[in-house]
Amino acid sequence: MKPPFPRTGCVYLVGAGPGDAELMTLRAVRLLRQADVVVYDNLVSKDVLDFVPPEAERIYAGKRRNEHTLRQEQINALLVKLAQEGKQVVRLKGGDPFIFGRGGEELQTLAAHGVAFEVVPGVTAASGVSSYAGIPLTHRDYAQSCLFVTGHLKDGTADLDWPSLVRLHQTVVIYMGLGGLPEICHQMMAHGADPALPIAVVQDGSLSTQRVVTGTLATMPERVKQAGLKSPCLTIIGEVVKLHDSLAWFTPAMAVTAT
Repeated sequence: MKPPFPRTGCVYLVGAGPGDAELMTLRAVRLLRQADVVVYDNLVSKDVLDFVPPEAERIYAGKRRNEHTLRQEQINALLVKLAQEGKQVVRLKGGDPFIFGRGGEELQTLAAHGVAFEVVPGVTAASGVSSYAGIPLTHRDYAQSCLFVTGHLKDGTADLDWPSLVRLHQTVVIYMGLGGLPEICHQMMAHGADPALPIAVVQDGSLSTQRVVTGTLATMPERVKQAGLKSPCLTIIGEVVKLHDSLAWFTPAMAVTAT
């Protein structure tokens, strides 16, 4: 069988999925178990890190809103340095590294320095969290398209393409949008969205601490505040949210559903 690692240093950009370790790919688990160094993000769960052997070096490079352990430029340089030392490096990111994970930026730096790399995709938060919340992203009766957007842009604003977010028969999934939720709801209604449009915010999706709060564009900011939701959260907007009550199958230790 072909060995998983080459003889020279290499960086493996690995998606850890939305949180539940059993949603990781076999390739991801195999690489974690044989890594020299694992550079991991804030959204990587403890259960996922349990696959890392004790002898492997662990480097936390997590980012929270306005709180960065390492700047992105420092992470890029670190990956290059570790690989040039001949180490097998797993760069572990929550969800999928190519969907709002800055994976492309990191690979550009590796490519510029001639560092070998491989990408191992993961279950992105949109599909993993929505599945665990019992909310199909598409449905013939409700949504024929799905739009992924980030609620936290590079400059810290949430200046989104609002007209594209209010189209009919569409599901909108917002990553990292908890802090800007009042403004997002306000702007969508200001651009023509129905104030009664259903919306769900899911905290800790796929984990035992998962919580789901549902409401409408008009009521959601206050309901999220009352529920005390904390990041990481994923926001799902669209008529498909109506299906949550009947399709929710996952029973975590804590669950909050407001209707």
